[in-house]
This record gives sequence, C-alpha cells and structure tokens, in this order.
Amino acid sequence: MTSLPGLLGAVDPTSDRAVFRQIADQLRESIDRGRFKEGEKLPSEAELVEHYGVSRMTVRNSFSILQGEGLVHAEHGKGVFVRPRPPVRRLASDRFARRHREQGKSAFIVEADAAGSHPQVDSLEVKEEKATQDIATRLGSVRRVLARRRRYLLDGRPVEFATSYLPLDIARGTQIAEPNPGPGGIYARLEELGHHLDHFEEEIRARMPAPSEVKTLRLASGVPVIHLIRTAYDTEGRAVEVCDTVMAADAYVLSYQLPAT
Repeated sequence: MTSLPGLLGAVDPTSDRAVFRQIADQLRESIDRGRFKEGEKLPSEAELVEHYGVSRMTVRNSFSILQGEGLVHAEHGKGVFVRPRPPVRRLASDRFARRHREQGKSAFIVEADAAGSHPQVDSLEVKEEKATQDIATRLGSVRRVLARRRRYLLDGRPVEFATSYLPLDIARGTQIAEPNPGPGGIYARLEELGHHLDHFEEEIRARMPAPSEVKTLRLASGVPVIHLIRTAYDTEGRAVEVCDTVMAADAYVLSYQLPAT
C-alpha cells in the first residue's frame, strides 16, 4: 500500500464539518478513485489515528459512516475492507428471452454464467395457499395460488430470494408444482402448457431491508435491497405469474435498453 500521506490528506480542525466526517470524505474519495481497490483492506484504526492525530472513536465514527453507505464492511479481528462492486448485470431486455428457455436455462443461470459465478438455489418451498389481496388483484381475482419460494446464491453467497405465485388452474398437478420444474424453469413449463409468454411488467423500488431479509441475505450493515414485483402475461393477455423478489442491492446492476421513440 502507498504511504498514507500519499493517499490521504489532512483534516481541517477549523472547519464547520466534523473531523470524523472529513476523514470519511477522504476515505470515500480514495475508494471512488480506485486508490483502495475492491476487497482491499483500509488502513487500520491505529494507522489512521497516527495519520490524522485523532482518537480511535473518531476513526470508528468515520468507518461507521462508510459502512452505513454500503462502501465497506468490517471483518472481526481482520479490519475494514472495501466492498466489491455488484458482480451481476441483470439485463432486463434479454433475461427472459425465449432462446434461453429453449436452451434449458433460467434467467438466473444465464446471469450467473455471464458473471462467471456458480449458481445455487436453496430454501425451496412449494405449496398451495390463499392469495393475498395484492397478488389476487394482479392475477385477476384468483382466490388460491401455487407459491414457489426459493433463495438464490452465487458462489455460496445469498443474493436474492423470490416467491412466484401462479393460478392453481394452471399449475396444480403439473411439473410447476414439483420442487424441480425442469430445464428452462417455470416459464418453459407455462409455454408447454399453452401459455405462450407475451410480455412482463415490473415494479422496482429500493428500500432498507427488514430484519428477516438481513438474515436471509446475510446483508452487511447499510446495504439496501431492491424490491421487484414482476407480472408475466401470456399472448391472451392473462396474468400467469407474479414474482415477488428481494435482491441484495450490492450484488446487482439493473441494466435496461429503452427505445428512443
């Protein structure tokens, strides 16, 4: 590592901005400029205390700011490290292309392959249940649905969990109701059943995670989630699936191609 005077400046004790915020500003700038690389350990508390002439609590407050912004994470007994940038590019205009299903690949597998990562699915649950009011409305006033819940991992790290809701008159008694729906996933099975997919509608928002989501996705402090609800429609205009997905925001880049006219 380059010496700290070459990486970080000095603080201004006469400034209206608190010293711990000035230190956080300098560390953030060094991360943004690539002076501290992804996965690299930041200077230790002792090094920063000596460099800036401040207390350990001041340095810890600076680290807390960066952790709250999702820029760094602390490993007990090892130090504070720069968080990796999102490894998966989720290309909305391509992820549900029919050619992927015809090749026996789900959207998640396609994205994992592009990222050079090993995909896994666990925490699988498939059951019939009463539809919530929101799901019932999205699916056209159905009363009961088949729910498929699963968690997705890349290289052993949880990155999202999702629940698909399908009308029972479509899914009951089919391979969709099995733990393994087969090559190409449930969309391939829907098309085999005559529900040829026409388009998808997605609603996306970012928010801070609930405690259960922090646990399920093993989120570091300060990392938000992307909450996405997708509705799939067949060529007859029927809603055939609603997928409610929560993603670790530090694991994805959402990429879209939009027409100019």
